[in-house]
Amino acid sequence: MALLTRRRQPRKVDDTRMSVIEHLEALRRALIVSVVALVVTTTGCWFFSSQALDWLLTHAHITSAVVLNPTGGFMIRLKVAAYMGVVVASPIVFWQVWWFVSPGLHSHEKRLILPLIAATSFFFLTGVGFALFALPLIMKVLTGFLPTDISYLADADNFLGFVLGIVIAFGVVFELPVVLYTLGMLRIITTKWLYQHRAYWVIGLGLVANLMTPGGDPVTPLIVFVPLYLFWEGTALLLKLSGR
Repeated sequence: MALLTRRRQPRKVDDTRMSVIEHLEALRRALIVSVVALVVTTTGCWFFSSQALDWLLTHAHITSAVVLNPTGGFMIRLKVAAYMGVVVASPIVFWQVWWFVSPGLHSHEKRLILPLIAATSFFFLTGVGFALFALPLIMKVLTGFLPTDISYLADADNFLGFVLGIVIAFGVVFELPVVLYTLGMLRIITTKWLYQHRAYWVIGLGLVANLMTPGGDPVTPLIVFVPLYLFWEGTALLLKLSGR
């Protein structure tokens, strides 16, 4: 009878499961919080946008830049403020993304949420910092292809678009360890699977590096591909040492 009693006990269900309406409400809340954070940070960064633009130009060894329309000055400052706002607000956006997906995880998986929020923010901001650090080298390499009788005259709008592409590329690149390690700890992928498909990863990472970088030169994608591949090898080794 005791065995029958135990068998008839109802299975525990996860009370945190949400209905479709609750998911939509959670999505709306996450979007509202993210948009408000972006608006607030962009507004605050507006007051430092001029100094930030001067720093970018000086850091990239650009002595002068031009705009091609009368509203160029305002739009340039607005773009700089918006780009800075995205970077500053990124931890809040990542927090909302992980908060939104957390109800779909099991209880033992939810313990990874806080470390993932911290790791995602850390690696993204580290990637942004690395991109800004490498910007002088990138500019030197790219302008080094110019013939001796041609000089580079920077269009401020195009330059900002180029910098944004580099910053986002490195920010995403630096997220690779978080993604691979999370999938490995959840046993979705294994070290054996990673090593068996290494050639496909190399090709795929090369394609991603080309898609994520502006311009048609072969050097800029290579600067993105090298750390991307090193991150892949390092994370695979870490998963192997963890027994995954």
